Amino acid sequence: MKQTEQHLPKHIAIIMDGNGRWAEKRFMPRLFGHKAGVEALRSVISRCSSLGVEVLTLYAFSTENWKRPADEVGGLMELLVQFLQKEIAELHRNGIKIRCIGDLSALPERAQAEVEKARSLTESNTGLTVNIALNYGGRDELLRAAKGLAAAVASGSLALEEITADAFEKHLYTSGQPDPDLIIRTSGEQRISNFLLWQLAYSEFYFTDVLWPDFDSNELDKALETYAKRHRRFGKL
Repeated sequence: MKQTEQHLPKHIAIIMDGNGRWAEKRFMPRLFGHKAGVEALRSVISRCSSLGVEVLTLYAFSTENWKRPADEVGGLMELLVQFLQKEIAELHRNGIKIRCIGDLSALPERAQAEVEKARSLTESNTGLTVNIALNYGGRDELLRAAKGLAAAVASGSLALEEITADAFEKHLYTSGQPDPDLIIRTSGEQRISNFLLWQLAYSEFYFTDVLWPDFDSNELDKALETYAKRHRRFGKL
């Protein structure tokens, strides 16, 4: 599929859902599905990079995911570490920049260390930016931004009348990036799940029944073909 620059999203955000169900259908542990999901991740990152997408945001671990069984949480954190260790050199060679958004202070120290290595190594790259949302919650992000503005007003560095949408966005994790043009959710679920609540105000939504481990570059192309047919008005006629 060929994407013209006019119809190519600058920013794609994905809720990667269905790993557990993928594994259960095969009578395997849920972590088996998460491992399979990493393969889909490689394919989608590669395709977005080759197409010229500017930003790809991946919902990897939410603030609510801590409620899952401890062995699953631990396995997910280990998968994060393994992914960064195995893939970061290749990602760096391809000019991809890795950023992690969310409250990283709650992650295990080993995971925090690998995240920081990836960020530091790739921070000057100018290709695709991959935001990995870890311990991320949209409501938490909005509260964080509100507190940042309140602190600025309290310190006298910002006047009350200077609180604008632009000022607010500077306190978001995605500051300096375009809002997502396209949000994709796999596995048939049709909800936002506390993801990028501010940024998705005018995003186009694409829902698919395909489980995340089966979502490859061909499935991404289907989403992009659908997106290219949308007429985005942003409130205008």
